[in-house]
Amino acid sequence: MRSFSSLIFILLSLILFSACSTTKFVPQGEYLLDEVKISSDDKSIKPSEMRVYVRQHPNTRWFSIFKTPLYVYNMSGKKHPNRWYNKFFRKIGDAPVIYNQSDADRSRFEILKAVQNMGYLGATVQQHITTKKKKLTLSFDIDAGEPYIVRNVSRLINDSHIDSLLQGDSVNSLLKPGMNLNVSVLDAERDRITRKLANEGYYKFNKDYISYHADTVLNSREVDLTLHLHAYRDKLSNEIKLHPQYNVNSVSFIANYDLLESASIESISINDSVHYKGIPIYFKDKLYMRPKIIAEASAIKADTLYNASQVQRTYNNLGRFSALKYTNINFVENALDSTLLNAYILLTRAKDKSVSFEIDGTNSAGDLGAAAAVSFQHRNLFKGSETFNARLRGAFEAISNLPGYDKRNYNELGAETSITFPRFLFPFLSSDFRQKIRANTEFGLQYNYQRRPEFSRIQTSGNWSYKWQKKTGQQFRIDLLDINYLYMPTISEKFKNDYLNNGNNYILEYNYKDRLILSTGFSYTYNSLQMTGFGKVPNKSSYTLRFGVESAGNLLYAISNMVNSNKNSDGEYKLLSIPYAQYLKGDFSIARNLVVDERNSVVFYMSLGLAYPYGNAGVIPFEKRYFAGGANSVRGWSVRRLGPGSFSGDGNFLNHSGDIKLDLSVEYRTKLFWLLRGAFFIDAGNIWTIREYDSQPGGQFLFNKFYKQIAVAYGLGLRFDFDFFVIRLDGGMKAINPEYERGRGKYPIIRPSLKRDFAFHFAVGYPF
Repeated sequence: MRSFSSLIFILLSLILFSACSTTKFVPQGEYLLDEVKISSDDKSIKPSEMRVYVRQHPNTRWFSIFKTPLYVYNMSGKKHPNRWYNKFFRKIGDAPVIYNQSDADRSRFEILKAVQNMGYLGATVQQHITTKKKKLTLSFDIDAGEPYIVRNVSRLINDSHIDSLLQGDSVNSLLKPGMNLNVSVLDAERDRITRKLANEGYYKFNKDYISYHADTVLNSREVDLTLHLHAYRDKLSNEIKLHPQYNVNSVSFIANYDLLESASIESISINDSVHYKGIPIYFKDKLYMRPKIIAEASAIKADTLYNASQVQRTYNNLGRFSALKYTNINFVENALDSTLLNAYILLTRAKDKSVSFEIDGTNSAGDLGAAAAVSFQHRNLFKGSETFNARLRGAFEAISNLPGYDKRNYNELGAETSITFPRFLFPFLSSDFRQKIRANTEFGLQYNYQRRPEFSRIQTSGNWSYKWQKKTGQQFRIDLLDINYLYMPTISEKFKNDYLNNGNNYILEYNYKDRLILSTGFSYTYNSLQMTGFGKVPNKSSYTLRFGVESAGNLLYAISNMVNSNKNSDGEYKLLSIPYAQYLKGDFSIARNLVVDERNSVVFYMSLGLAYPYGNAGVIPFEKRYFAGGANSVRGWSVRRLGPGSFSGDGNFLNHSGDIKLDLSVEYRTKLFWLLRGAFFIDAGNIWTIREYDSQPGGQFLFNKFYKQIAVAYGLGLRFDFDFFVIRLDGGMKAINPEYERGRGKYPIIRPSLKRDFAFHFAVGYPF
C-alpha cells in the first residue's frame, strides 16, 4: 500500500509542478491559447461538430485533462538550449500554442459559413476573449436564428430519359419538403444522382451537370427549390445535345501488365491469347491462371449498358485473387462509334511463393525453452489463385520443478496446412449463385504432438469453412465441418493417482481422455465504419457487432439413438470407439467507439458467452470452455486466474474455466506523442459453470448470487501504434475481488497493494 501511494504522490507532484510553468516559454505581450469554447443556442448545431472549423487549437491534453506534452517541453531550460537533454525534452514535447488573431478570425468565418450552409442563413457568430495572466480562452457563441425551410421541391430536366429514371427513383431522393436548406444534403443528392446515372450507362456524367435554384417566399423563410440538369456539350463539335448513354462493346483481359509500362493498350507487351466464352485473354509467353477463373471474375458484360457498380464488383472480385498484385480497368471509346466502350482489364501478377521463419524464446517460472517455425505459402497452386499454406513448428522447454516425475522435458511438434479457394465450392450450386456470394472456401488440416513428464497428447483437426463479406461492413463465416480428435497415448501413473483416479475432478478427468468433437458453426460481424465502401473513416464514432453459434454432436447423437448403440462405462455413445462431445455454444459482443475529438475517444465493450453440454456430454471440452483474466478480459487478474464465480483456485488452471462468460469494459483512449497511445480502463466480469462441480466450489451460476461475484479492475495502458499492428502494455489493479464475500479482501481498491493486486499484460492489438 505504501509503495502504491508513493507512486501516486510522485505522479501528482510532477503534474502539479509542471502545471505551474505552462507559460514559461510564452513571450512577453503574447498569450498561451489555453482553451477554445464553442456554444450554440440551437440544439441541432452541435459544438463538437463545429470544432473541425477551428484553425488554431490549444496544446494537446492527455485524457482531455493534462497538457503533458506542454509540461514536458517546459522541462527544458532556457539556458543552454543546445544541450542534449533540452533538445530531447523539446523534441518529445509540444511547444506552447501562442494565440494568433488572424487564425481566430478565420475560425469565426469558417464556423459562420458552416452554420449558414446548414440552412441558418441569418446566423451570427460572436467571438470573445478572456485572459488571465498569460493564458487566453477563446469563445465562439453561435446565434443561429431561424433556419430556411424547403417548401417545395421540383426538377427542371430537359432530358426525358433521365427525367424518367429520376422519377422512378424519387423514393430515394434526399430532398424532402420541410427539410432545412442544407448545402451538405444538396451536394449529397448530386452525388446520389451521379451514382444512379453512372449505373444506367451515363459513363461521362458528373455532378457538375446538376445545380440548384432557390426562390424565397416573400416575407418568410420558406424556399422553393428547383433542381436543374445542364445539357451535354460535345467537346469536338461544341454541339449541345442530350447526355449520351454508353454501351460496353467488348471486354478483354491483359494478364501480364507491367506497372512500369505505359497505360496505352497498344504499348503493352503481349504475344499470345486465348478465348473463353468469347472473352479474349492476352498474355506474354505463358498464361499463369486458368482462363475460366479470369473470365468469370468480370462483372462487366459485352453488349450491355455501362454500369459503374459492375466495374466496382469486378475490382472486388479480382482483389480477392492472391495471385494478382494490382488490377486496373480502362475504357476506350470505339473509333467508329464513341458511345461504344471497349473494356480492357489489366492484371499485374503477384509473386507466387514465399517462405518465412520464426524463432521464439520462453521462460516459464525459470524453465527456459525455445521454439522455431517455418512457413511456406503458394498463392496460385492450381492456377486458380488458390492460396496454399503449410507451417511446421517445434518447441522445447527444460522442466525442472516437477518432483516425482521422470526427468523428461517438454517437447512439441506441430504441422498445419490449408488451402483457400477464392470461390464458393459446393455441389449443385449454380454459377450465378457462386458469383453473387463470392465466398472463399477453405480446407485445413492440423496436427499437434506434445510430450510432458505427466503425459503425451496428440491433437488432430480438420475444417471445411466458407468466408465472405459485403461492402456494407458485414462479414460472414460458416464452419460447415470442424473435426477435432484428442488422443492421449500415455499418462503417468503419478498424474493419474494425483488428479484423475480420485474422482474429485470430473472436468480434469473428462479432458484427459480420448475425445472426438464434430461441430458446425456460424459467425457474423458488422462494422459500421465500413458502410461507405471506401474503407474505415477516421475520427468517426462507430460500433462493431459480433455474433456466433456453434453446435456439436447432435447428428451423431441422433444416429446413435436410432441404431441403439452401446454406451461406455461413463454412459457415452462412441464413434469408431471414441466418445464424442455434444454441446451448444453461443457468443455475442458489441463495442461502441465514441470519438471525443481527434485525439481522444471512449470505447464501451460488452461480451456474453454461453456453452451448454447435454446429451452425450456432461462437460464442455477444454478447448471450448471460457476463461477470465488476462490481456483481453478483466485485466486486474493474470490470464486464466479469475473464477469461476467465487472460486479462489487450487493451482490447476483447468479449474479456472467455465460455461458462462460476462465481460464489460470502458476504456478512455488518448494520443500521447509520436507512436504512443495511452488508455485508462475499467473492466468487470467473470465466468461461471452451469452445474455445480466439487472441484470448483462457488463456481455455479445462480441468479441470486452472480451479480455479487462480478470482478472489477482498473488500470492504465500504453500502446505503440504502428498502423499495421499495435503493441500493447496494460497494467491492471484489482478493485473488487469475488473470491471474498465481505471484508478488506472483497474491496482491494480501498487498500491497494501492487504485489497482491497488480497484473501486467503484454499483447498485440487492441483488446476490443
